[in-house]
Amino acid sequence: MTRYREFHRRSIEAPEDFWRDEARRIHWETPFETVLDRSNPPFARWFVGGRTNLCHNAVDRHLAERAQQNALVYVSTETGIERRYTYAELYAEINRMAAVMRSLGVKRGDRVLVYLPMIPEAVFTMLACARLGAIHSVVFGGFAAPSLAARIDDAKPALIVTADAGARGGKVIDYTPLVDEALARAQHKPPHVLRIDRQLAPERLNASYLVDYEPLREQFFDAHVPCEWLESNEPSYVLYTSGTTGRPKGVVRDVGGYAVALAASMEYIFEGRAGDTMFTASDIGWVVGHSYIIYAPLIAGLTTVMYEGTPIRPDGGIWWRLVEQHRINLMFTAPTALRVLKKQDPALLKKSNLSSLRTLFLAGEPLDEPTASWIADALGKPVVDNYWQTETGWPMLAIQRGVEALPPKLGSPGVPVYGYNLTLRNEQTGEVCAPGEKGVITLGYPLPPGCMSTVWGDDRRFVSTYWSSVPDQQLYSTFDWGIQDANGYVTILGRTDDVINVAGHRLGTREIEEALSSHTAVAEVAVVGVADPLKGQVALAFVVLRDADRYAADEARAKLEADLITTVDRQLGAIARPARVHMVSMLPKTRSGKLLRRAIAALAEGRDPGDLPTIEDAGALQQVRDALAAGGKA
Repeated sequence: MTRYREFHRRSIEAPEDFWRDEARRIHWETPFETVLDRSNPPFARWFVGGRTNLCHNAVDRHLAERAQQNALVYVSTETGIERRYTYAELYAEINRMAAVMRSLGVKRGDRVLVYLPMIPEAVFTMLACARLGAIHSVVFGGFAAPSLAARIDDAKPALIVTADAGARGGKVIDYTPLVDEALARAQHKPPHVLRIDRQLAPERLNASYLVDYEPLREQFFDAHVPCEWLESNEPSYVLYTSGTTGRPKGVVRDVGGYAVALAASMEYIFEGRAGDTMFTASDIGWVVGHSYIIYAPLIAGLTTVMYEGTPIRPDGGIWWRLVEQHRINLMFTAPTALRVLKKQDPALLKKSNLSSLRTLFLAGEPLDEPTASWIADALGKPVVDNYWQTETGWPMLAIQRGVEALPPKLGSPGVPVYGYNLTLRNEQTGEVCAPGEKGVITLGYPLPPGCMSTVWGDDRRFVSTYWSSVPDQQLYSTFDWGIQDANGYVTILGRTDDVINVAGHRLGTREIEEALSSHTAVAEVAVVGVADPLKGQVALAFVVLRDADRYAADEARAKLEADLITTVDRQLGAIARPARVHMVSMLPKTRSGKLLRRAIAALAEGRDPGDLPTIEDAGALQQVRDALAAGGKA
């Protein structure tokens, strides 16, 4: 581990020198004056005074050498459409989209809310925003209207870009009524909604604010829109992540630091080389899609594969056929997807020629040992786990094979990544944990380039949420428990707060609780995350009813449970749907009234809830046990 340790040590002890060297990977229209400004901790500003542009680094600068190389390969098993765009063709489409957006009034510093499925126009839109100096805010296409409205009001976009519909598993999701309802709910009213018409949803009478993209694209077919050169610390995008308060946090990413961090990660972590092909099976609504479907592969001169569909449609061999057909070298997905594929006919994997594939990368949730062993044996290729968050934008734990090919450790995503001063701390004292001792995973100041710079419109929340939980020390909390061994390998144990991880998607239990509480039948509710063999975690809800006698019959309770689940679907979307809603007469609380969510989760997972001397009424725990026994654990 000598090379890795020296590399990591230099990044922590001499960050200015380390990142000055890495900054040479990207184009600077104006050189930066200062590598790191730490005059206002916990805020950090990287490459101060330097001017650059993410779109230029991802596309324009490659035109001289790789204009005819494929930049984007789009495959949809939902519609049967496949398209390929060279760097020259991608450049042209981005300019058309930028010209359209500019004609609708979008300018530098404006926010553009992107509510799109996995289609090429999503890539065009995000990179067009970067080109114009606008700030994109992508909202996952599965989010329901109330969640979309909350993000509209927080970001206050000058434009919304959407589509007529998305598709998933053969089911068409009509976006237009969702956008209409969100705009009706939102206080902020953007002047225009730009719609990509995929001709999947029925024609409908549309509001006056809706503009179809295709006629404008034709009008600006030959447009050239120059890049806006942004100071390194100007915002590039806002991406919302679930919080514990029910109000989502807008993670703000900078421009220069993000570009440098991603460019470096493609060599040191992903070992990607210009001309390679990378398939990241995620969604643009999540940070993995931002960083490793769009920005990082293109900045490094790779071909990126964008996929619309599921891993088992038309069958469980589709991803492996894509590897063979497109000569994919690097693949990145979540453990949940592999657990789905593990259940498929093993012959489907063996039918495809996977000789082009060098490495499979996994992230989004803890990787269990059986899944890791299965896929490593099946592929005969390196399987590299990594751990990070929406807030960091790129991995903080990984085997950095481009630095030193350390041996993997099953169950661990790896060792701290260069730039991250990562330690495990005792929750009560803030002291560094000994090897093998459970602690909270923390990061020292300053966070490396590419990490969040603040919470959109709320610097105080950035400080109070992330930098105030470790006693008497300025440390960033990941809100994840972990254990670190003597060699530096960290194993993730779960969350310290009330955010759960469902199939790689972070969801705030408070948001689900608020949705359930809006139902007239509900008096109190507690939502916990419990382990699930397929999804990693699922949400489980326990509700106290206002009129329990009304729902005494099994049929009435079953109907109410379905109605409550539908309420969550309608307000938050299907990804937040509880696996079960159990009805109890009381919830376990401390004497001060705090819900004992960890004790509920322990019971749901068949674990001992431990000694709970502060519980108000021990009978409440028995209520939970009885409900689980009567209705199943999940």
